[in-house]
Amino acid sequence: MALSIKTEEADKLARELSRLTGETMTDAITRAMRERLERLRAEHDTNSDYVARMKAFVRERADRYDRRPVTKREWDEAVGDTPEELGFSR
Repeated sequence: MALSIKTEEADKLARELSRLTGETMTDAITRAMRERLERLRAEHDTNSDYVARMKAFVRERADRYDRRPVTKREWDEAVGDTPEELGFSR
């Protein structure tokens, strides 16, 4: 298998990583990619878990609240836009 490094920056980073770790470039790059994949997978799992927990939270509490559509009158009363509060007569 071949991996082609086509930028000077990538080559420089790979060589420096190899020099600092004492590993071959192949081993250093392989380990770096493995470590990044592990971090990304863990982040993905955390995010997926968060979404699942939030969905469960909402499902558990959904029946506690009135979820019917709000009428215009209810909205106006809630925000203070009733004709009386705006100074209009009916």
